[in-house]
Amino acid sequence: MPDTKKTFTDAEALEFHRVPTPGKISITPTKPMATQRDLSLAYSPGVAVPVKAIAEDVDRAYDYTSKGNLVAVISNGTAILGLGNLGAMASKPVMEGKSVLFKRFADVDSIDIEVTTQDVEEFITTVRNIGPTFGGINLEDIKSPECFVIESRLRDELDIPVFHDDQHGTAIIAAAGLLNACELTGRRMEDITVVVSGAGAAGLSCINLIKQLGVPHENVIACDRQGVIYRGREGLDQFKTALAVNTKARTLEEALKGADVFMGLSVAGAMTKEMVKSMAKKPIIFAMANPDPEITPEDVYEARKDAIVATGRSDYPNQVNNVLGFPYIFRGALDVRARTINEEMKVAAARALAELAKQDVPDEVATAYHGRQLKFGPDYIIPAPFDPRLISEIPPFVAQAAMDTGVARKPIEDMDAYRQHLAQRLDPTAAMMQRVQSLVRSAPKRIVFAEGEEHSVIRAAYAFQESGMGRAVLIGREELVRANMAELGVPEAASLEVINARVSENNTAYSDFLYKRLQRYGLLMRDAQRLVNQDRNVFSACMVAMGHADGMVTGATRNYATALEDVLRAIDPARGEQPMGMSIVLSRSRTLFVADTAVAEFPSAEELAQIVTQAAAMARQFGATPRVALVSASTFGNPKMERSEKIRDAVSILDRREEVDFEYEGEMNIDVALDPDMRELYPFSRLSEPANVLVMPAIHSAAISTSLLATAGDATVIGPVLTGLSRPIQIAPLGASASDIVMFATLAAFQAASAN
Repeated sequence: MPDTKKTFTDAEALEFHRVPTPGKISITPTKPMATQRDLSLAYSPGVAVPVKAIAEDVDRAYDYTSKGNLVAVISNGTAILGLGNLGAMASKPVMEGKSVLFKRFADVDSIDIEVTTQDVEEFITTVRNIGPTFGGINLEDIKSPECFVIESRLRDELDIPVFHDDQHGTAIIAAAGLLNACELTGRRMEDITVVVSGAGAAGLSCINLIKQLGVPHENVIACDRQGVIYRGREGLDQFKTALAVNTKARTLEEALKGADVFMGLSVAGAMTKEMVKSMAKKPIIFAMANPDPEITPEDVYEARKDAIVATGRSDYPNQVNNVLGFPYIFRGALDVRARTINEEMKVAAARALAELAKQDVPDEVATAYHGRQLKFGPDYIIPAPFDPRLISEIPPFVAQAAMDTGVARKPIEDMDAYRQHLAQRLDPTAAMMQRVQSLVRSAPKRIVFAEGEEHSVIRAAYAFQESGMGRAVLIGREELVRANMAELGVPEAASLEVINARVSENNTAYSDFLYKRLQRYGLLMRDAQRLVNQDRNVFSACMVAMGHADGMVTGATRNYATALEDVLRAIDPARGEQPMGMSIVLSRSRTLFVADTAVAEFPSAEELAQIVTQAAAMARQFGATPRVALVSASTFGNPKMERSEKIRDAVSILDRREEVDFEYEGEMNIDVALDPDMRELYPFSRLSEPANVLVMPAIHSAAISTSLLATAGDATVIGPVLTGLSRPIQIAPLGASASDIVMFATLAAFQAASAN
C-alpha cells in the first residue's frame, strides 16, 4: 500500500515523470561495450556459444542471461490503485513505479508489461507465452474475480514464481502484524475469532493466509457489500462459497459482537465506534482501506483504550505497507531459482516480519518515527518500511521455505554468507539519505530558502515542509511568491511562510548587526541597510546568525563563490575551523568522502591538516569510520614533486596533534589509497583498510574528480556539503532542480540537528 500523504503538486508529479527523460526506468548494459571485441562477444559471433548451451539445457539461461534477477510487472489496468478500470496504458506509470520499488528495496531488475485485453483467456495466453523470459511474474492491479483465475492458471502453467501482490502482499504484512498483536494480547491463533470486511482479492488472500497460520475456518466470518457470507446464501461465486461458514450473523455489526479481530479491506466508514465497543477485550483492529480506513485510530481509541490498531496509512503507527513484502519475497525466490511462491514461503515471510518487529530497533529506524522511542508493543507490531534490515532478514526465510518444500532449483549452502551478500545490495544513496532524513524528522528545523521567488525553490520548500523535515521560510516579495505558488499548484493550505526582506520588521536589527560586524572593513551603515533590504542571501544569513532560523539554503540563482561571499558577511567560520566543501561519492562498491571540493583553491599544509580533521568529523556524522588518504600524484616521495611537500608537512602536523583519533596517511596516489593490492607494496602504511576519505591537494583536482565521477562514472555525488561555518548553511549548484534544493535544505537541517 502506498504512502497516502501527498507532498507535491499535480504539476510537479507530471514534471517528475516527464523530465529529464520520460518515465522512471531504463536499461543499462552490465558488460563493457567499448571495443569491437566487446560487441563480438556480446552479439555475433560470441553470443552463439551461450545460445547453444541454453538450447541443450534451458536452466542455463539463469547462468548466461539476466533471467535470474528479472521480474515482469504485468497488468491490464482493470483495477488501478483503487481508481478503477482505466485501461492498460493508464497503468504504465504505476507498473514502472513498482519496478522502481523492486530495484530500490531488493535490487531486483524489473520491466513493466501492459496487456491490452480484459479477456481472461487471452491475458493468460499472453503471459504464459512470454513467461520464460523472466525469473518471476508480479501481477498487479487486475480486478477480481478475474485475478484469482489468472494467478491460479499461470501458477499451474509456468515454472517460475507468479505472485499477485494486490492479494498476497497485504495478506503477508497483515498476518505478520496479527501474529504480534495476538502475542501482545495473550491470544493463540487457534482460538481467535476474526471478522473480515471485504471479500475481494486482498480479503480472500488474508483469510487464506491466517488459516495457514492456524485460525480455524469456522472462526473467520467474511462480509461483502451484501453482508455476511454464510452457508446457504444464494448467488455466491466459487471463491466466496469457499469462505462461507455456519453463523446466525447477517451483518457486519452482528458478526463483530464478541469478535477478537477485525480486518478491513473494504471502504472508509465501514466500521463504527459502536461496533468497536461490541468486540472482545483488547480488540485487534486492522482498518486497511486506502486512502481512508474503515475507522480512524482516533475513533477506535475513543471507543476502546485497550485496542491495537493498524491501518494502511503512513501517518499512523503500524502501517500495513506492501513494500515490506513483495521485494524481499521475490528476492528470496529468485536467489534459489524457485519454481513458484507457495503458501509456506508466504508464511515464512509473515513470520520473519513478525520476528523483526520484536528485535531492538536501530536508531535510523527509530528516528523515522519523529523521535518516538520504538519498541515492540501495541504501536509497533510491524517493521518500518525503510528498516535497512529487511533486505537481509526476510529473503533468507523465504529462500529456506522454498528449499524445504522442494521448489528451489539452486539451494543456498551458506545462509550466513547469503545474509551478508544481501546487506550489500542496498542502494547506498538511498541508505545514506534515509539516515539523514530520519535524524531531521526527529528534530525538525526552521530553514530559510533565500531565493523564494524561484519556481524550483518554491517547490522545494513545499516538499521539504510537507515531508516533515521542518518549517520552510521563503524570502521574496509575498505577492509574487503567492502568485508563483498558485501557478505551480501549491495549495494555499500549505502555510509556507513568506518574508519580504525590504519590509521585514527585523530590517533595523539585521542592519545594525551587519554594520557592527563589518564597519571596520569598509562597510557604511547605508551599505548595511542596502544589503539587508536588497540582497536576499545577506538577509537570510542574518536571520540564521541572529537565531531567527536554524539553517539556510541558497545557490540556485548565483554561482557558488558569490553565494558564499554573501553568506560570510553575516556568518563566521566555526571556532578553529575553516569553510570547506565535501562531496559524498556513492557507488555500489563503496562510499567516498572527497574534500575540499568548494572553497580552498590551494590549501597550505596547515589548511590541509584542518581539512583532514573536518572531513573525518563529517564522515563520522554520516555514519562512517574515517580512514583518510592525503592524495597526490606521487606516493611517499616517488616521484619527487614540489607540491607534494605540503602534503607531507600536513601529515607531520597531524602527527603532532594529540586529539587526532582516526587513521590517516599520505602522500599517496589514488590507486594506493583505494586498491588493497597496491597497498601491499607499502606495508608501513597506517591505513588498515582502503581509504574512504580523500583529501585532495587543491580544489581543481577535487572538483574535477567528483564531477567526472558524477558525469561519466557509475556513481552518485552528493554535495559539495558546506562545513566549517558556525551556522548550518548549504549552497546548491547554480540552476539546481527542486529535488537538489530539497536535498541541500535537508543537509542544512541535518547539520542543525546534529549540532544539537
